[in-house]
Amino acid sequence: GACRGNPGPSGAGWVIYSTGGDVIGVGNEFLGRRTNNEAEYAAVLLGLQAVLELGYSEVDLRADSELLVKQVKGVYRVKNARLKPLYDEVKRLLAKFSRYSVEHIYREKNQEADKQANVAVDRGR
Repeated sequence: GACRGNPGPSGAGWVIYSTGGDVIGVGNEFLGRRTNNEAEYAAVLLGLQAVLELGYSEVDLRADSELLVKQVKGVYRVKNARLKPLYDEVKRLLAKFSRYSVEHIYREKNQEADKQANVAVDRGR
């Protein structure tokens, strides 16, 4: 997710890789005015939906939002009322997979998804 201002114009971007590292899906969507954390959750939701639509039953979710990852893994509680429904939807989608993992990665390792999110913001502004 990307945001210009917080809150501000925001976008979601995602990249889906095969287990061999090949890109099998890329997407982005302008989200309107959201907070950075809302944009991060939206990106995860849209990416998970895309993985399900491709017919996969397993997923390794990697995101550069440490807050999101820790919330989804249950390390942090979701206190923000605006994030709670997004969190609930992420958990609902993850339950559709026979196996999943959630891992925090640094932004340098998430450049393509970040690029997609910024493309969406630029397109929507």
